[in-house]
Amino acid sequence: MQREINPMYQSVTLTFPQICCIIRERKFTGLFLFHIMNRRLFLQSAVAGSALPLVVSKAASALADENSSVTPTPQTAMKIVIAADPFAVVLKDSLAAHLKEKGHEVTDVGATPTKEIPYYDSAPVACKMVQDGKAERAILLCGTGMGMSVIANRFKGIVASVVESVFAAGMCRSINNANALCLGSMIWGDAMAKEAVDVFLTRKFTEGLPQFADFLKDAEKKVDAIRP
Repeated sequence: MQREINPMYQSVTLTFPQICCIIRERKFTGLFLFHIMNRRLFLQSAVAGSALPLVVSKAASALADENSSVTPTPQTAMKIVIAADPFAVVLKDSLAAHLKEKGHEVTDVGATPTKEIPYYDSAPVACKMVQDGKAERAILLCGTGMGMSVIANRFKGIVASVVESVFAAGMCRSINNANALCLGSMIWGDAMAKEAVDVFLTRKFTEGLPQFADFLKDAEKKVDAIRP
């Protein structure tokens, strides 16, 4: 008989094999992941001592609706720039069509079936459009998403997050105020990628984390000021 994890526990202590089993059997939710995250440094710096698990649980409750990623909230039309290297053309074209159906204005600066453009050439074009105000968000695609994110994060004002789950696509907005989403065609299926993009475009900075809003806004400024 399979054992279910009760997501309402205030704290969760699991061995590494147990965590692997839970992940393999997909017996986890956004709330459970938040419990695992309750030792993260940014939370520790915002909340003192023993109050941490309770505060994390309350914050997670606001975000962990199982249906939130499945049925995104209505989107306000945005200007989106999308780019892909040859590894991700098929996914790019599918996401571009999806975004247009949602009413967004989409500019495609990436590779096509007849024109190969490497990630280090298309990412700069997309990022400059965001810098110039010609696009509000960027969707950048390659084999793993990592190459695009490495290039994009070299541009001032661009916060590019490479993610591998719908949950992370939302959290990079809530926590990091990311304006560029990087996805890998070797990792993402079409349907889940569309969910990730929808969550990324609808989620607001600090959304679902009111207890940490001041900390996150201050952290954003301090991170932006780091220019080695």
